[in-house]
Amino acid sequence: MFSPVQTICTVSELMQTARLLLENHFSSLWVQGEVSNLSRPSSGHLYFSLKDAKAQIRCALFQNRAGLFRESLRNGQQALVRGRVSLYEPRGDFQLIVEYLEEAGAGALRQAYDELRLRLEREGLFAAACKQPLPRLPRRIGVITSPTGAALRDVLTTLRRRFPSLPVLLYPVPVQGAGAGARIAQAIRRAVEQRECDVLLLVRGGGSLEDLWAFNEETVARAIYACPIPLVTGIGHETDITIADFAADQRAATPTAAAELASPDRQEWLRQIQLLDEQLARALRQHLEAQGQRLNELARRLERLHPHQRLHDRIQRLDELDQRLLIAVRQHLQIAARRLQGLSAHLHALSPLATLNRGYAIARRRPDGEILRQANQAEIGDRVDILLDKGLLECEIRAISTLASAQ
Repeated sequence: MFSPVQTICTVSELMQTARLLLENHFSSLWVQGEVSNLSRPSSGHLYFSLKDAKAQIRCALFQNRAGLFRESLRNGQQALVRGRVSLYEPRGDFQLIVEYLEEAGAGALRQAYDELRLRLEREGLFAAACKQPLPRLPRRIGVITSPTGAALRDVLTTLRRRFPSLPVLLYPVPVQGAGAGARIAQAIRRAVEQRECDVLLLVRGGGSLEDLWAFNEETVARAIYACPIPLVTGIGHETDITIADFAADQRAATPTAAAELASPDRQEWLRQIQLLDEQLARALRQHLEAQGQRLNELARRLERLHPHQRLHDRIQRLDELDQRLLIAVRQHLQIAARRLQGLSAHLHALSPLATLNRGYAIARRRPDGEILRQANQAEIGDRVDILLDKGLLECEIRAISTLASAQ
């Protein structure tokens, strides 16, 4: 009796057959899980695992698509990926070839973002006709942001560089988490009621769509739309666009760019004054030359009438007035320039930034951000932020002494 002939295949043939079966059966599907074992080799590809409590699968995100997600992907992240199931034949590894990736929950947030944006746009909250121009030389700039974030430091550094004497008023708010949107809207309304600033900056650093969600809330958009004070947003990075950006009078790519947009450039103002000085002197010279030519013509006409002595007296008088006028103009310009420098120095001396630069500090009680002016405003155990010219100290009060007890 003969046994039937058995089909024998090689390992590579088996792997190839298994890969084709998997790819044909699972051509495209969505998988959600936690990112782990993330690897970024020099090839530009991304390799990682998706896992849950009971299983995990290896994933490959190839270089032609990996550039879109290289900065946002991280270990421990809950991700939602779309891809096809395959088999890596050299090792016999079951894997998922990723074509698209987003943070889990981001899809629902994106849908909510798009629905709110379209609804508010139809209402006219983003209309160009509603946008207000920024003042050329603001009296005071209000900054709405976290008092401990990098965005505030970037804004203060930029304002100090561009126009040191420009006063700044901080409206401290949380920029992330539950209730942050309501606090931001409340700060905008408070700035409107106080009327202490003529331009507002709403800023924070970068983050995911979920991190920036406070700036996508309807209450923030409506507070911005109702704000009669020009408002500039500088939220996240250049690619981050929030609902608040659409509602703002102007949108900047970063907090630094927002500060540059809202503040005058001291050097540019000085150049403009110098240019006006030169234009005025040139106009005066041209005017005097035109008057001189006119006088010469009159002199030629008068010569025919022979009042020579009187004409010579007028010419001499004109020369004297010419010199006196030039001298007076120069003196006036010098006085104006000195007055401008004095006013700039005075404004700089009154600026809270200058106060910090002289070695003073600002104490704020946490978490409400109240400025401490007297010792009896605080209690033992309170946590206090000490804002210095460069940096911030987080302190805890161990003892309190009033001025009388200190003496």
